Amino acid sequence: MGKGARKSRSPARSLGRVLVLADGEKTAVDGLLRELEPWLTANSSHVEIERDLYAYDEAPAATKRKRAKPDLVIVLGGDGAILAAVRAFHETPVPTLGINFGRVGFLASVEASQWREALVEVQKGRAVIEKRMRLSVELHGEKTMSAVALNDAVITRGAFQGMLSIALKVGRDWVTNYRADGLVVATPSGSTAYSMAAGGPILAPSMHAFSVSPVSPQALSHRPLVVDGAETLELHVTRSSGLTTLVVDGQGFFPMLEGDFVRVRRHASPYPLLSRPGFDPYTRLRERLGWRGSIEPDVFPDDDVPPKRREVDPGHGGVL
Repeated sequence: MGKGARKSRSPARSLGRVLVLADGEKTAVDGLLRELEPWLTANSSHVEIERDLYAYDEAPAATKRKRAKPDLVIVLGGDGAILAAVRAFHETPVPTLGINFGRVGFLASVEASQWREALVEVQKGRAVIEKRMRLSVELHGEKTMSAVALNDAVITRGAFQGMLSIALKVGRDWVTNYRADGLVVATPSGSTAYSMAAGGPILAPSMHAFSVSPVSPQALSHRPLVVDGAETLELHVTRSSGLTTLVVDGQGFFPMLEGDFVRVRRHASPYPLLSRPGFDPYTRLRERLGWRGSIEPDVFPDDDVPPKRREVDPGHGGVL
């Protein structure tokens, strides 16, 4: 090499085969696709873009098997879009990066403005792989079915019927009978979805556990449970006055009859979701849920002097 000649740089690592699944119903997605497509073409061996990810999800399994398996799936949308993508690849999980165009974005963790930085981190092998626990869900009764869930399995009543009676078993042990509008079994990923709305606990994404949360229970003593992920759960519908439905990840709907039961286990293989390095789950919770570290103001006005507390007469002579 001659004096002053520059050393040749090694080419950037290719992303391999990339599949982009876009929620075409969101208008902002098209704008990002115009920037994303040429960048991916330059940094991948093959790029395929599906502008209707829900149609892709609903395509027959045989049709999907004919296509070459991607090395990376990029989802443009919200958490519902991530769930559709995970459902499409439930048999053969693929590392999936969610670019958030939704309202919250617990699963789609990368903001649209950061897409380039996030993909460069994937390209350099710096992205964090979050192995998300999934559920294996089986319906037993007059009709049988099986499904896989990333978020939750929910038994719920119809809009105009009375409460359900659902008996819960953990392993061989009977736990209790719920009188409620429904029952939610959630993974750690699903603990920030319907389960949280029903008053369930938030679980760290790395945990191997289920949360079981009744929806509007009649008995005030019924509280959410956290169960070891190695257990097998059974949910028996012991009484129903009308339409009862098993809902899997908010996308699969299966009718149930009185006497039917659902068996829930931890799925053998987790699903690999990608996130940016340093983006810990607690940062995500603070940002998405608007948590503050303190009820006091961050900075005191007027030379850091705390404001004088104003006394307020509560009435009744201060006695309640």
